[in-house]
Amino acid sequence: MNLFPSDNFRKSSYSDRNNCVEVADTLNASAVRDSQYPDHAVLAFPRTEWRAFLTSVKAERL
Repeated sequence: MNLFPSDNFRKSSYSDRNNCVEVADTLNASAVRDSQYPDHAVLAFPRTEWRAFLTSVKAERL
């Protein structure tokens, strides 16, 4: 069973023309992949950790 089917991924709003990542969400996790290599590895994070990461990025702490 694939927790992150390809049709669940969307382009990240932080992507640009040359550096594009895609994000997919489930109820308990978020995943990130390189849009140039969608069949390669996916990095998955607990949803709370992903939200903490995004909060830090938006606050320019990272």
